[in-house]
Amino acid sequence: MSFTQNFTAVANSLGWTALVATVPILYFFWALAIKKMKGYIAGFTTLVLAILVAIIAFKVPVITAVASASQGAVYGLIPIGWIIITSVFLYNLTVKTGHFEVIRSSVLSITADRRIQALLIAFSFGAFLEGAAGFGAPVAISAALLVGLGFKPLQAAGLCLIANTAPVAFGAIGVPVTVMEGITGIPAIEVSKMVGRQLPILAVFIPLVLVVIMVGFKKALEVLPAILVSGFSFAITQFLSSNYLGPELPDILSSLVSLIALTIFLRFWKPKTIYRFEDDVEISEVTKTHYSGGQILTAWSPFIILTFFISAWGIPTIKKALVGTYDGGNAILNFVNSIGSALTFYPEVPYLHNVVIDGATGKEIAAVYKFELLGAAGTAILFASIISKFVLKISWGNWVKAFFATLNEIKFPLLTICCVVGYAYVANTAGMMATLGLVLAKTGALFPFFSPILGWIGVVVTGSDTSSNVLFAKLQQVTAGSVGMDPILALAANTGGGVTGKMISPQTLAVAAAAVGLAGKESELLKFSFKYSLILLLAICVITFLQSTVLTWMIP
Repeated sequence: MSFTQNFTAVANSLGWTALVATVPILYFFWALAIKKMKGYIAGFTTLVLAILVAIIAFKVPVITAVASASQGAVYGLIPIGWIIITSVFLYNLTVKTGHFEVIRSSVLSITADRRIQALLIAFSFGAFLEGAAGFGAPVAISAALLVGLGFKPLQAAGLCLIANTAPVAFGAIGVPVTVMEGITGIPAIEVSKMVGRQLPILAVFIPLVLVVIMVGFKKALEVLPAILVSGFSFAITQFLSSNYLGPELPDILSSLVSLIALTIFLRFWKPKTIYRFEDDVEISEVTKTHYSGGQILTAWSPFIILTFFISAWGIPTIKKALVGTYDGGNAILNFVNSIGSALTFYPEVPYLHNVVIDGATGKEIAAVYKFELLGAAGTAILFASIISKFVLKISWGNWVKAFFATLNEIKFPLLTICCVVGYAYVANTAGMMATLGLVLAKTGALFPFFSPILGWIGVVVTGSDTSSNVLFAKLQQVTAGSVGMDPILALAANTGGGVTGKMISPQTLAVAAAAVGLAGKESELLKFSFKYSLILLLAICVITFLQSTVLTWMIP
């Protein structure tokens, strides 16, 4: 039995259909923000509601809706959940072996000022992880590091969510940008240039926003030189690399330049007053312990090894071998390819594969469960954890115990992620997302202002800038052409708006909560970051509108 998406399924009206399509996501935010439900309960009830809306309002066959939810749940486990498990596990290894005390001391040796620590870890180091891995790893690892340094869990997770705004568009070796080339036919380098003429404007201010959130504007001014070095070094590098090198390296280069620039700057400049938390007495004692260079290197080695593996996993040629599609002549990659091929499966989703007809194109939509067991970023982190086992000198018995303890620690966040990703897939199958997109596309001459909101909605629901771009890239391109807007600007606006929705996406909230031990308290994180998401979205909307009208010289 086939199902054709109908974007006017409710009362034969696009407006009413779009209104009904918003019900599940509005319910989710109500459940979290107002009723303060635990994340997994809010996620599960949202999934059930989405299935009911799909069946009753959009006329999706029951078995098709359920099959779609199962496809999303599987994707929630692999790759997203797998990344969270391995990321938190790697961090737990450093804590269990006592090496995190050395890491903490080494950071404090650079600066004891909490404001600058947030810039180094949440902004610069988090951006590097976003560029190399994406899919939740940056927030999970950087937030856990901040908690280990003595930050409160809610503050650590919230700061990392907001800091992750600047790098998301070029995350995972530029996938959010490169994926649009195949959909629209517009070269990825052209979109990269345009994104690189929007996001650096935000990136300059993100460090200031982080510190103001922490301590207020007056105390932020005390470290303004460090804030400017952090923000401008990142933004300038992001602009140059995105415009002259392409979408693959902006995050990695920008984060490294920012990290190195700020570290060097701190050798010549110190804030007049060192900002510490009220309960920092015990932490200040750590600075009295002096560790050797070898001890510091050993303590940081899990994250150095992690960097190596996730960077390797992101190299296109190696990625092909990891998923069994490499066809070159390198003997080592051929060997990896044989293993990757055996560990990669794409079984069709029963009652869903080629059952749904796209309401816009009339084409059947393929649906498969995606199991790239070797190629998943989480597997790269697992390998880093295995190598780290020998460097940290932990027994296999304790290593395994730490792994299962991690699973037990984050079981509820994993359930939350499976449910909310399941909802996203049900929404896509029913045509809910496309319906919302079509409504915004009818804004005519104001479309340049509303264009980023499409990307924001896409990321809020799917948790991925890549998925949002896949959903709306073609719609953005076609609509932009019809209203006189440059299509390249519209594509950049989609991904730019999307990055501002990442911090309140249910999946991302669950990841952050899991990393800092706030499982079930996703509502607190949502409350922390929601207004900043809207403020940054408004900024992208204004930038896009100005670039479409009076700043057209900025379009490549």
